Amino acid sequence: MSTTIGSFIAGGIAACGAVTVTHSFETVKIRLQLQGELQAKGDAPRMYKGVLHGARVIYTNEGMKGLLRGLSCGYIYQMTLNGCRLGFYDPIRTSINSLILRRDISHMSDPDIKQYQSLPINIIAGASSGILGAAAGSPFFLVKTRLQSYSPFLPVGTQHQYRNAWDGLSQIYRAEGMKGLYRGIGPAMVRTGFGSSVQLPTYFLAKRRLQSWFDLKDGPALHLLSSSASGFVVCVVMHPPDTVMSRMYNQTGNLYSSAFDCLYRTVKTEGMLAVYKGFFAHLARILPHTILTLTLAEQTNKLMRRVEDRIIPGRLQEKAA
Repeated sequence: MSTTIGSFIAGGIAACGAVTVTHSFETVKIRLQLQGELQAKGDAPRMYKGVLHGARVIYTNEGMKGLLRGLSCGYIYQMTLNGCRLGFYDPIRTSINSLILRRDISHMSDPDIKQYQSLPINIIAGASSGILGAAAGSPFFLVKTRLQSYSPFLPVGTQHQYRNAWDGLSQIYRAEGMKGLYRGIGPAMVRTGFGSSVQLPTYFLAKRRLQSWFDLKDGPALHLLSSSASGFVVCVVMHPPDTVMSRMYNQTGNLYSSAFDCLYRTVKTEGMLAVYKGFFAHLARILPHTILTLTLAEQTNKLMRRVEDRIIPGRLQEKAA
């Protein structure tokens, strides 16, 4: 296992590789989520009619620049979020194992406790690491959302015209201070906590089940199947708070007084299924994103372990012992 810093770097690199491929679907998803905001279903114009139609419309009117708006912010956010999520997951999990299980499983040694897998503990560790990452990266996700929602041709939701990520951060800070930069952090932490609570536990659970049921060896096929299962579960659990978060981030002033107010008014005005607007665009993004992140993380963690074995004194002797 890499150190926490090594896992942080490996997780961030893996997530940046994944977001390069999937960012355009995120742009489509955000516009679908904002389309018809607080309008009755029959009154809302549908400028984006689905994943492929949305991608085609954006590309036709705005080119690849439109689909890739906010990518630089996406890189910073992914480095922060997934660095924390993948870097802190195992230390938090093993710490909770040591605190809780030592009292109940006195015959276990330290290495056994660290390797012990408990689904509730894994969920807590996943949620905690994700919440830390979401809190740290929230300002970058805020600007990324506003950049992606902006369209000079087919606008949906509130429009914010920023030249780039740093201009967006500067404008928000000058207008609203630090409070403005952390607007929407509550639903962001809930959304990421939901997703992270199931992403890594589902991945490792699927991995163990596939190994035991089908005797699959550790390798690309196992990583692909495990991360596919994880991505689907994450999307189902995370999408409603993701919709609330997108609207909270994109609002100007105090359109919504809180995340609960946003959820209530969205459902009341647009119907129960409004919280799943853009679900298939989210799925089209999160499946390859999860597959690429977790598969690349396996490889980047191996690389970081080799690097650490060379530069950290005592690592090779510790492994040999």
